[in-house]
Amino acid sequence: MVERPENSAGKQRGKPFQRGLSGNPAGKPRGTRHKVTLAIEALLEGEAEALTRKAVEMALGGDGPALRLCLDRLAPPRKDAPISITLPPVTSAADTVAASSAVLAAVAAGDCTPDEAGRIMALLAAHKGIVEAGDLARRIAVLEERNSK
Repeated sequence: MVERPENSAGKQRGKPFQRGLSGNPAGKPRGTRHKVTLAIEALLEGEAEALTRKAVEMALGGDGPALRLCLDRLAPPRKDAPISITLPPVTSAADTVAASSAVLAAVAAGDCTPDEAGRIMALLAAHKGIVEAGDLARRIAVLEERNSK
């Protein structure tokens, strides 16, 4: 065993503070905003309308970055949109076969993109797993009930 000098601290193991107590309990309150953010807002106070008008004028004048900025703010790209595919009810693991066939048919017909279909298939696979787990739980309960008699 290696001995440490008396004035050296041992290596800290684990968390140094008790749960719920930080090293600075009187620290920054929740919702406090960063000083730089507050300074920027103070500089721009009352100028938002003029700046927006100038950006629109520059965009209309052919300034590419200003045009991109305006379009990104006015019509941001859609991240996700609902799609309409008719799926049969999925109440058993076997029903997922018909549902996945319906998804593939929708892709073939152009009703949804392959990316959208992939996300739907992932949902179907997750739902199938949940349905299978429920089926197994019921079957185990029935078997345990039979064995207890």
